[in-house]
Amino acid sequence: MSEKSSKKAIILGSGPYCIGSSVEFDWGCVTAAKTLKKEGYETVMINYNPETVSTDYNTCDKLYFDELSEERVMDIYDAENPDGVVLYTGGQIPNNLATKLEKHNVSFIGTEAVNIDSAESRHIFSGILDDLNIDQPAWKEFVELEELEEFTERVGYPLLVRPSYVLSGAAMAVAWSKDELENFLGTASKISTEAPVVVSKFEVGAMEIEIDAVASEGEVVIYAISEHVENAGVHSGDATICLPPQRTYLETVRRIKEVAKRLAKRLDITGPFNMQFLAKNNEIKVIELNLRASRSFPFVSKVTGHNFIEIATQAGVAKKEGRKIKFPKFNTLDLDYVAVKAPQFSFSRLRGADPVLSVEMSSTGEVACFGNNLEEAFLTSMISTGFKIPKKDIFISIGRTIDKADFLDYAKEFVKMGFALKGTEGTAAFFEAEGVEITSVKSENLEEEIQNSDLLINIPTGYAHEKKTKGYALRRAAINGNVSLITNIQIAKLMVNALKKYPKTSDLEMTSIDDFVS
Repeated sequence: MSEKSSKKAIILGSGPYCIGSSVEFDWGCVTAAKTLKKEGYETVMINYNPETVSTDYNTCDKLYFDELSEERVMDIYDAENPDGVVLYTGGQIPNNLATKLEKHNVSFIGTEAVNIDSAESRHIFSGILDDLNIDQPAWKEFVELEELEEFTERVGYPLLVRPSYVLSGAAMAVAWSKDELENFLGTASKISTEAPVVVSKFEVGAMEIEIDAVASEGEVVIYAISEHVENAGVHSGDATICLPPQRTYLETVRRIKEVAKRLAKRLDITGPFNMQFLAKNNEIKVIELNLRASRSFPFVSKVTGHNFIEIATQAGVAKKEGRKIKFPKFNTLDLDYVAVKAPQFSFSRLRGADPVLSVEMSSTGEVACFGNNLEEAFLTSMISTGFKIPKKDIFISIGRTIDKADFLDYAKEFVKMGFALKGTEGTAAFFEAEGVEITSVKSENLEEEIQNSDLLINIPTGYAHEKKTKGYALRRAAINGNVSLITNIQIAKLMVNALKKYPKTSDLEMTSIDDFVS
């Protein structure tokens, strides 16, 4: 190897695994590169995501348009002889290389490989949670269906099922019965025959909350807590997220902060990390911890006015160089505004795709908007994704009786606001019996009536994409007819509240980010 002429760092990009998230990881890579340059480092990027490379190809001093594999990275590492490698801005692919690169004595800028592996390994991480007395959903790994019997008898259905080593929620599903579980496991075995299937208890009706944070040598220096509008069961990449949290109890916020601090210390984190929690009845359970930047890092950075990746890179460089940094106290909760991040979908371009939210990720982008309150931020973000605010006719089709009852008061509010409601026969019969004025539509007229409506609210009974149900036909009719579609009951209820508060879109303050964040 040649002698180093100056400080140098290699940044591993995201690879072409998910077009929808490449913009977020692109932002992280670029921010890390700019921060490293300020710290006196020459920067080298390795990436083969065409979308990322096309937007910021000249940010780094040198770009290797090559695959993110152990062999290729080591070839470039030996040729460049850097001081360290940055893994945390490229998503899951670079993280998966951590232990492989460590075996070649690769030096990292940020959290060490052994701690990355501790978070990535479900067995090790679960043991750490147990050791720290931190709650988590019941789970187990299985190879054969017979091994599941004792587990399912103990925890009951529904179950979240996922093969190991998959990206962005691919091949995940929620099984509500033994038949669904057996059917899914037959599909999963074809996807990854070498890896066992992980099965965990799916918590019905739980809120999902995320914390994005940066730590320096085990001490949390900045964090942002966001809540999902949808209940747990929607992939975090598809979820509608608000910051600061609007429904989360202060005690729940305190517990989340405490858990994040304890895990940061235990794993000696230096750099960014993201944690996802289930919250129900003021109790929290840890879903997972990612020792890297997440899709929401640009969002929380914009909303709080603090660049999380810049702070993470400063912390990583300081650790590498044996320096200490005294970070200021950052305010990320007591904000005078609300921001909402809404997902962007491309179902109209995907012929036959089922436009419904589930544990598998479907979004191809996202939009974030600010408002003086949750309803204003929500409406502006929905409008920005192309959602058309309904003016007259709303079509409603809700599968489960419990969901019909949950939406009853909101259907009444629609009528009070002057909307004309239409519905499938079962839904219309339920609402009519409860005094809601609604027109029942026969099955042979469904597609025509949906395409003559302004909005379809379709809340499915289940979320199995493999089944072409009547609900699927309704959803495709809306997409094919360019009719706005809502498939989640929490989103539907928030839409009612938002339209009640802002009956005219002209009442919304479409202002610049600079009007909110100083």
